[in-house]
Amino acid sequence: MKNKQDDFSIFQKKMAVRFFGSALLSVGIVIALYLFFWKGRFGDWIVSLLEFVGKMDHEQAFMIYHYGFRRYREIFFAVAIVAIFLILLLFLFRWLTNYFREINSGIDSLFSEEDRKIRLSPEMLPFEYKLNTVKQSLRQQKEATALAERRKDELVMYLAHDIRTPLTSVIGYLSLLEETPHMAKEAQAKNIHIALNKACRLNRMVDEFFEITRYHSKQIKLEKQKVDLCYMMIQLRDEFLPLFSLRDNTVSLELNENMTIYADPEKIARVFGNILKNASAYSYPNTTILVSAVQSEQHIAISFQNKGKTIPYEKLAALFDKFSRLDEARISDTGGTGLGLAIAKEIVLLHGGTIEAHSENETVTFTVQLPIS
Repeated sequence: MKNKQDDFSIFQKKMAVRFFGSALLSVGIVIALYLFFWKGRFGDWIVSLLEFVGKMDHEQAFMIYHYGFRRYREIFFAVAIVAIFLILLLFLFRWLTNYFREINSGIDSLFSEEDRKIRLSPEMLPFEYKLNTVKQSLRQQKEATALAERRKDELVMYLAHDIRTPLTSVIGYLSLLEETPHMAKEAQAKNIHIALNKACRLNRMVDEFFEITRYHSKQIKLEKQKVDLCYMMIQLRDEFLPLFSLRDNTVSLELNENMTIYADPEKIARVFGNILKNASAYSYPNTTILVSAVQSEQHIAISFQNKGKTIPYEKLAALFDKFSRLDEARISDTGGTGLGLAIAKEIVLLHGGTIEAHSENETVTFTVQLPIS
């Protein structure tokens, strides 16, 4: 069905009526002039007017009309026709100018800060719709630009904060070692170990930052193949077993053994691993992390459910932002670098899928939906 906003028939009909109306009116006036001048009716009026105003007889008035008007009737007729067309064209141009004036006013409104919709004449509905669409697009682009600028500033701030923390520790421990050359070997070894761990953390953070930048700029290429989902989850569970054991958490798999996905195995394993590490960091001790999957005709949805503090609704979407962590103080030793879930999202999007989080009643669920093929 044709959208009425894109239908210019009303405007076309209005234009046609105006033009044909003007043409018909011109023809009518020309015919009237012809009857008055050529048929003598207009002449009779002039003769009667001269008789009345000049107090003269009929013959005198007729002679004045004949020599003063009738002899030049072709000139009067031509001048009248030209004048009629010029007047009609003037009204027609003024009518068209009003439309251009409306459009010009609408264009000016595109750059105004007002949220008021652009309103035009009813027959100008297609133009009104397009102008409002452009205005909305410009407003969205402006908001997107402002948001991107704000996020860039936040990114620089977060990056500076997260890099400064381990860097300060490294400098502190190295300074301590330099200022205390006769430190006991046990204390010296401990300080060196701590400084090395902080430096390794700083290196991982920089690597992850460059990695997510590459994903975001679509510089990463996928090498997809058929992946046994159940076998991959068993491998990940065994790999992260020491991490889960720290808080006595367990992982339960409720998966069909024959379920497969079409994905880049290394990168999709990174997604599932990041979600499991996040779940282990924020799960209550002695609880189970449940991994399940549901397959439809076109998609497969893999869910990771853990027991933990309910996440407020307004913070759920922000979980996938760069450097996002649930701890407000942004303590570097809690919840990783804040890039894990952001990297997971970029990988899932690259696969043509979606990732979302849901939280209620102290239950947090991450769901990854991937196309089957």
